[in-house]
Amino acid sequence: MSHKRIPKRKAAIAVGGVAALGAAALLLPHANASQTDAKGAAPKTLKSADASNLASLLASQLGDAFGGAYWDASKQQVIVNVVGNNSNVVNTVEKAGAVPRSVNNSLSALKTAAKTLKSDATVPGTAWSIDPKTNQVQVTADSTVTGAKWAKLTSTVDSLGSGVATVKKSAGTFKTFVSGGDAIFAQANGGGVRCSLGFNVTASDGAPAFLTAGHCGVAAKQWSDSQNGQPIATVDQATFPGAGDFSLVKYDDPATKTVSEVNEGNGKTVQITQAADATVGQQVLRMGSTTGLHDGSVTGLDATVNFQSETVPGGVDTVTGLIQTNVCAEAGDSGGSLFTADGSAIGLTSGGSGDCTAGGETFFQPVTAALQATGATLGAGGAAGGAAGAGGASAAATDPAATDPAATDPAATDPAATGPAATDPAATDPAATDPAATDPAATDPAAGGQSGTGSGQPSTGMNAGSGLVTSTP
Repeated sequence: MSHKRIPKRKAAIAVGGVAALGAAALLLPHANASQTDAKGAAPKTLKSADASNLASLLASQLGDAFGGAYWDASKQQVIVNVVGNNSNVVNTVEKAGAVPRSVNNSLSALKTAAKTLKSDATVPGTAWSIDPKTNQVQVTADSTVTGAKWAKLTSTVDSLGSGVATVKKSAGTFKTFVSGGDAIFAQANGGGVRCSLGFNVTASDGAPAFLTAGHCGVAAKQWSDSQNGQPIATVDQATFPGAGDFSLVKYDDPATKTVSEVNEGNGKTVQITQAADATVGQQVLRMGSTTGLHDGSVTGLDATVNFQSETVPGGVDTVTGLIQTNVCAEAGDSGGSLFTADGSAIGLTSGGSGDCTAGGETFFQPVTAALQATGATLGAGGAAGGAAGAGGASAAATDPAATDPAATDPAATDPAATGPAATDPAATDPAATDPAATDPAATDPAAGGQSGTGSGQPSTGMNAGSGLVTSTP
């Protein structure tokens, strides 16, 4: 993977690229009902980044008649699920430029079903999210959910009633994607931890910083840009498990110069200009230092994932508020960038199941929620940072979910977040102790040349997929 030098001033690692879990624009449910013919204004043709704003607007106007919404990528239209036969509701949807679609379940009913699952079926190896295309809660169980656990899960789903939720099996196991990433290591609990930088940001105090996964931030405090280099950044905030999976890490040198872009490989980069909420059906890209560039689509929002705890025998690390996708990811992709081709920052890789050979599910931390919780703005400040920051603020301002308590959960700044969780599964991942085995870049002299050695020479910024090396004091 190429590295980009930024001369004269100490430079930060450019936006990292790894499979990546804030509040999404809204929960947009999948349904099997027929689509209503629009008789009002012609449906608008929109970019996926604009779809969430329109859906959020209609959600606030329709109330209990709103059944979620999603983006039809083939037609570039917003499909809005409508409960009931109120012609005024249909007219409101059509006049707004969306396509109404009759469904049985309201969004509020699906949210209630998700709460029941959380209270009655929080089983390690399970996950669920609201899918507007099926107008149901989609429940996934990994290969560890068998016997009594499977019976408990399926009986809870059945209790929700017909057509409210469905269950499917995943061949893999849900885990955080730590280790194997490109040059982002930690030494913690006797083993190596590897993650990737997500997006460069400006902290609320004006300091240069970046976002990465929360389970990376609780695993180690100090980070470096090469395996054996001196630390160049320190974790300021970290949330995992709980209401999200994100960390804000500040560069130690306040003069660090950052860039807001993602490297797609082969010398190509995407300028990141704004943070945006995800929409079901949206086409997204994930740049992974382990697996390279992969694409796919958003399949669910406000996902809850019950990771098997690797620090508490039989325990569960539950993370809420995530984006579910069909984009693949593997170990080492944690913390990296989920983005769109036109430059919107969408998420940070959290975890999932499967791999990039057989496929699977991957969950991401919404960037908008991470920015809101940490008080950071996307980009390096100034003109570029202002534009990017405005994108994130705008998304939050039009998103009812942005005021969800989960997005501003006190756990985001709870000291406990850096307590027991500091023994995150990442620290015990066997693969994490041999980065070279899963990442050619780990032994690439070019990558080593990027390290901050304290020699007085200007350090260089690395593009997406590049990472930081962490070391504990």
